[in-house]
Amino acid sequence: MSTQTHPRAATPTWVAGCVDDFVTHLERERDRSEHTIRAYAGDVRACLSWCASDGSRALGEITLHQLRDWLGTLAAGGAARATLSRRSAAVRTFFAWARRTGRVETDPALRLASPKRQRTLPEVLSRESATSVLDIAAVAADDDDPIHLRNRAVLELLYATGIRVSELTGLDVDDADRSRRVVRVLGKGRKERVVPYGVPADEALGEWLERGRPRVVTDSSGPALFLGRRGRRVDPRQVREVVHALLAHVPDAPDVGPHGLRHSAATHLLEGGADLRMVQELLGHSSLATTQIYTHVSLDRLRRSYEQAHPRA
Repeated sequence: MSTQTHPRAATPTWVAGCVDDFVTHLERERDRSEHTIRAYAGDVRACLSWCASDGSRALGEITLHQLRDWLGTLAAGGAARATLSRRSAAVRTFFAWARRTGRVETDPALRLASPKRQRTLPEVLSRESATSVLDIAAVAADDDDPIHLRNRAVLELLYATGIRVSELTGLDVDDADRSRRVVRVLGKGRKERVVPYGVPADEALGEWLERGRPRVVTDSSGPALFLGRRGRRVDPRQVREVVHALLAHVPDAPDVGPHGLRHSAATHLLEGGADLRMVQELLGHSSLATTQIYTHVSLDRLRRSYEQAHPRA
């Protein structure tokens, strides 16, 4: 397998045209998120540009051997298995579309295999660490600073619901039904689900809506639930910074970020006796197999506790 790299060059016109048409197809005909569309566009552009620098002068000249060499080059450069899996999936989707639309006579990616993904157990907070970081956020909010009120509500809602950071930043005010203590979430594939939350999260959310948000809202804020100091909708990067900053004050807590709060919420639910399918529904997983990883986390934590506590472990 070749591991040579190719010099960077301007994207050939045929590559740019193919990618643009593919993006239009995804936007119009496929139920995919904006994030997935951007990722697929970047992956396909990188692949076609590599093949062009390898000698292909048109889409129909690309071969399975080239595609395998491209993935091999990425692997040799240290790309993670998850990255390779996503890129090969993007390329297979692209060439299947190209074959259906007559852009190629045969699909060179039909037998392009994805590398097997190594399944690593997600890192989660202990119940004590989760409680500590929420307490720290609550103490900070006592100064009545609107951003501290927001940060507390953000952390409480992330941990209470297990929603993704992109789902949280996409929430509008009307998506939170405080009378029933649920949020309406637009998840992957634009699938809507309703997720409950508890009293502490409701209290934090109420303080943000009543005392925090009105002090930063502007005419251009729109319906966004969570705002920054200038009145704009918060973005995932801002939320990650908040979570990392607060967790830095918790001794021995892993630096997990917002997705770690999602993992922690799922793990703690299962440890508390929640049904696996209920957790699947709460998290918005399309496959139960994705949710089952948290049963392994719980078992792993149980085994560690057993080994530490039992005299015959």
